[in-house]
Amino acid sequence: MKKLASIISLLLFAAIVPLGLAQEEKKPEIRQAVLAGGCFWCIQPAFDKAPGVINTVVGYSGGTEPTPTYELVTSEKTKYREALEVTYDPAKISFDQLLDIYWNQIDPTQADGQFTDVGPSYRAAIFYGNEEEKRIAEASKAKLAKSGKFDKPIATGILPAMKFYPAEDYHQKYYRKNEKDFEAFEEGSGRNRFHKKMHGKE
Repeated sequence: MKKLASIISLLLFAAIVPLGLAQEEKKPEIRQAVLAGGCFWCIQPAFDKAPGVINTVVGYSGGTEPTPTYELVTSEKTKYREALEVTYDPAKISFDQLLDIYWNQIDPTQADGQFTDVGPSYRAAIFYGNEEEKRIAEASKAKLAKSGKFDKPIATGILPAMKFYPAEDYHQKYYRKNEKDFEAFEEGSGRNRFHKKMHGKE
């Protein structure tokens, strides 16, 4: 009986272990995309609403100084840009679809910043993490250029990914924490007028 019980236990163990491994393999693949589009407060809401996006964090990327701060980045003495890190499930939303959202948040023809935010830290850029993302970004940019939607060249950069640093806590989800100030800023910056003109919406 003991021998039979041992055999049964081994068989059960052999059946359960592969099942556990299979369940682990079914966990969704999670990826990050880093996008710079001027004021990081302003491009965050659209991505937070997108199905398949798990989380977004505003921060800084593109520079080399360690632990950048808002004051350092906006001094325009570094190569850092205000950026958004988007964590997403590629089974639900693709990198290409993220870029479709991105193009609708910015003026891709503006080379010196975004709207009234002018300076190196506000320049738009797509940071690619691998050659596939680079190819997708270049194809997406070329498609936009051929669309005839803009009468100026597309100036948005496509750059290799660098370390992303989250911004200070008070910048995170600013549009939720300071709704009235955020709405006034978007209106004053010209973003809303641009979006209404180009996309027929606020």
